[in-house]
Amino acid sequence: MSYHFYRGEVLLIDKPLGWSSFQAVNKIKHGIKNHPSFIHEGTKVKPKVGHAGTLDPLATGLLIVCTGKKTKEMNNYMGLDKEYTGTFFIGATTPCYDLEKEIDKTYPTEHITKENILATAKNFIGQQEQIPPLFSAVMVNGKRAYTHARAGDDIELIAKPIEIKEFEITAIEMQVVSFRIVCTKGTYIRSIARDFGLALNSGAHLTSLRRTKIGEFDVKDAVSPEEFVKQFK
Repeated sequence: MSYHFYRGEVLLIDKPLGWSSFQAVNKIKHGIKNHPSFIHEGTKVKPKVGHAGTLDPLATGLLIVCTGKKTKEMNNYMGLDKEYTGTFFIGATTPCYDLEKEIDKTYPTEHITKENILATAKNFIGQQEQIPPLFSAVMVNGKRAYTHARAGDDIELIAKPIEIKEFEITAIEMQVVSFRIVCTKGTYIRSIARDFGLALNSGAHLTSLRRTKIGEFDVKDAVSPEEFVKQFK
């Protein structure tokens, strides 16, 4: 396959577990830096590469990466709906609502039934206001929320409008609930885990997450950063 990275390409990348979105972009940027398409009018041009929507290091899945002049179009992709699959653990919480930190509190689950879980998921569908996680990149008083959180600052996060368009429970195995969610931009699945636990009169946190779609783009058509750059060696 031929590429023209200077004119611009839209790449579908499957971000591995443990990688930051920045690491994935940097891997691609380094891997294509000597590509001949960066010779413009006889002069080597510095490669421009960016992504259209961050994934946490503990999440895997679809990352849209744009190069060259296509980086100007990244906002168009950021506004598209997202589809995620993953798992919640019911009965315990963590300060960041996922596995980045240790469990800080446990809750009873004896009262929770399969019917409760299915009905609760249905109740989440629709437009709503969502409070972002304290450990997030949201800006508060000129700093990222996670910076305030690590410093022990007492801050208040403002709820933001989101919409959950689909919320399907795909499996229930003891306290582990598997799901598929379609939502609008700016939705934190970690916050859904928190709120899902509260709605069950218990607690919950996110234990795995995979972004499977962005608009019509599908992770099935994506490749890992390492697999992508291998073709240029």
